[in-house]
Amino acid sequence: MKTRRKYDRQFKLEVVNRSLECNNIDKLGEELSIHPDMISRWRREFLKSGEKLSFPGNGKEALSQEEQELRRLRKELADSRLETQILKKAIHIFSLGDTTSIK
Repeated sequence: MKTRRKYDRQFKLEVVNRSLECNNIDKLGEELSIHPDMISRWRREFLKSGEKLSFPGNGKEALSQEEQELRRLRKELADSRLETQILKKAIHIFSLGDTTSIK
């Protein structure tokens, strides 16, 4: 079984720059022993995110400040909705118990 190879950010940037210069991904992949699909994926990420946000490492997505804030707010909204649902159920359960009065 093959082991998964990990490449650092600098190496990926160099490969992307070389692929943009030569435009022959198959030949470059063969030369570097990297599958051409991997080089294409790195190129897409580089062209989409730019040099500063590409290849952040540790499996984390490259997010801008606005995207990070949006993600945080969406999580907060989901938590609030869940809390509201729980409280509504609790009110319903407690209101059922009020029908019998204690003397």
